[in-house]
Amino acid sequence: MRLVTFDGPSGATLGVFDPATKTIVDLSRAALDLPSDMNELIEAGPDFWARTADAAIGAPKEARLDADGVKLLSPIPVPRRDVMAVGRNYHEHAKEFHDSGFDATAGATAVPDHPIIFTKATTSVCGPGDPIPSYLDPTASVDYEGELAVIIGREGRGISKADAFDHVFGYTVCNDVTARHLQHRHKQWFIGKSLDGFCPLGPMIVTADEAGDVNEFHLVTSVNGEKRQDAKVADLIFDIPTLIETLSAGITLKPGDIIATGTPVGVGIGFDPPVFLKPGDVVRIEITPIGVLENPVT
Repeated sequence: MRLVTFDGPSGATLGVFDPATKTIVDLSRAALDLPSDMNELIEAGPDFWARTADAAIGAPKEARLDADGVKLLSPIPVPRRDVMAVGRNYHEHAKEFHDSGFDATAGATAVPDHPIIFTKATTSVCGPGDPIPSYLDPTASVDYEGELAVIIGREGRGISKADAFDHVFGYTVCNDVTARHLQHRHKQWFIGKSLDGFCPLGPMIVTADEAGDVNEFHLVTSVNGEKRQDAKVADLIFDIPTLIETLSAGITLKPGDIIATGTPVGVGIGFDPPVFLKPGDVVRIEITPIGVLENPVT
């Protein structure tokens, strides 16, 4: 399935995108007995996921909306916990960041020995088309980071690499927007990564059963039409099973948890001099086969 949350007459509404007809099935009209919130749907488990898929297939015409006329929100508008994120998780970006002078936590080597984990506040999350408020960064050092985000579907602690994908609900696109000077100034990355609106997510969640081989996912980030990042998820230093095993070793992962897996080479601080985002810029991140996440900068 391709699950979305959109702005309906009663606010945030669950839907299923049908790529064949370019329509969105309004689940509030197609199946009244289903959860009305993405977190609740994920938590409800496989039986409800199957019922959701059936409801979408059998939806009446009046429950189908033209996708072009729908305002998409973040697939999970209000995460229940902070977004978990991974730093320096592509080889070339690890070197790029290490050499930039902006990483106050860097050691002697660019490539880390273990995953670097930080979090982004729930209030940083916004959706497709929402503005990235660069004016909230007093240091004018806003940067983009196109990333694949993993959505957890089944609770677990002590999850092995072999079992990791059994706990994945699906995938979406993330822009790990960062105020670079704040990131460097505060040593820990939370403040520089967590300003309001600094975590666009979307346009949808593609469930794991439909997504196919995640290693074949292709990420491209463009700013004002200029390609800046181009990579496959297969290039991750620490792959998704390793990240899930690492995070869950002593922390219970819960349905709806979001893991941003890291960004490839080509961010703004990789330029000499650095090229930061400014009002009027547009950041476009496409991950095949998920879709496009595009946000203007204000």
